[in-house]
Amino acid sequence: MAPRQVLLKSARVCLVAVLALGCGVAAGQAGRAAAGRVALVDRIVAVVNSEVITQYELSDRVSSALRELRQRGTPPPSREELQRQLLERMIMERVQLQFARETGLQIDDLQLDATIGRIAESNRMALAQFRLALERDGISFDKFREEVRAEIVLSRLREREVDNKITVAESEIDNFISQQRNAGDPSAEFNLAHILVRVPEQARPEQLAQQRARAEEAVKRLAAGADFAQVAATYSDASDALQGGDLGWRAQDRLPELFAGAVTKMNKGEVSDILRSPAGYHILKLIDRRGAGAPYMVEQNHVRHILVRTSEVVSQDEARHKLEALRERIVNGADFGELARLNSEDGSATRGGDLGWIYPGDTVPEFERAFKDLKPKDISQPVRTQFGWHLIQVLERRTADASSERKRLEARKALRDRKSDESYQEWLRQLRDRAWVEFRTEDR
Repeated sequence: MAPRQVLLKSARVCLVAVLALGCGVAAGQAGRAAAGRVALVDRIVAVVNSEVITQYELSDRVSSALRELRQRGTPPPSREELQRQLLERMIMERVQLQFARETGLQIDDLQLDATIGRIAESNRMALAQFRLALERDGISFDKFREEVRAEIVLSRLREREVDNKITVAESEIDNFISQQRNAGDPSAEFNLAHILVRVPEQARPEQLAQQRARAEEAVKRLAAGADFAQVAATYSDASDALQGGDLGWRAQDRLPELFAGAVTKMNKGEVSDILRSPAGYHILKLIDRRGAGAPYMVEQNHVRHILVRTSEVVSQDEARHKLEALRERIVNGADFGELARLNSEDGSATRGGDLGWIYPGDTVPEFERAFKDLKPKDISQPVRTQFGWHLIQVLERRTADASSERKRLEARKALRDRKSDESYQEWLRQLRDRAWVEFRTEDR
């Protein structure tokens, strides 16, 4: 797998191409005009709020998508259809990145360098080797960095605007556990692919009819024997369209209720009827299914931390610098537990910062992501969450059976995951509908 594909599984975020508006370009054009020649350098294909998407960017994205489809062995849709799909995806990305900037969400170079280091490590390369590998593939390292930065921003944006706002009531957990008990195989898993034809919020009847017809056309092609991955690449508005709409293996309790209700009645290889949700029209394909029976094993981490909270008195920079100084002392031999007792502003301080064994989903996403990237005994760099800044250490790691007393926590996580998928699609739709978009592709 090319290094670029390790992180950029969804469609890549292109940097804004240089328009023919700069002083140097303008001067060059003036010179050519004087000589009686005018050359088209680039043109705008869409305006998204205050930013533009150029033909150069779109063409670059199309070329990348075609390479990816060829590597997957997926027959590509027509170039016109692929351009339409990718332009809409670029608009969605641009709208989200604009919203992130407007609301102060940024990824600093330290976080970015750490992520790229992990990508290189996952490819079993040193950073210098990884950079050379990218350049051999014709990928600018600086451009790759910015693509990675954008991917991180989009991930953090989803966490902040959707995941961290989801609540699960105790009554919902009671109902969920009761439903699991009555289900024949509650932990059955399904390997799924899907197509989403998105519908705007408060869509007019003619828009609904148009999108419904588009979904029906996709179903008709599938019924005629067309490859699902190619149909997804042609018709789906989901971010995984170029991956054939592949959702991978999903436990039944992690699926949206709409999907779960459909796939439990489907046979392997079957394609669903058109399903309607607030986000639009969905078509599912059940690639495979497997049952439970074996114990449900999960990874546990024995974690401790030091927390410094921010306030009107303690700024973000001051909290981070304090933890950087504490980390340096620990690396040079100071006792983590003792420093936690003296400095941590958390209830675990009296235990030396010990949080005990943590299951997936027990902590906020930023904290969990940080300790999952650590090797046992390693000390994290300062990590920011909604509670403040943390230093984190994983003492031990193990895989254990999710025992009966964990059922409620597992149920809570399953419900959060289910709500997250549904809420994210709705949030994206609302964000897109609020954006001002002008297409300039008529003469393409």
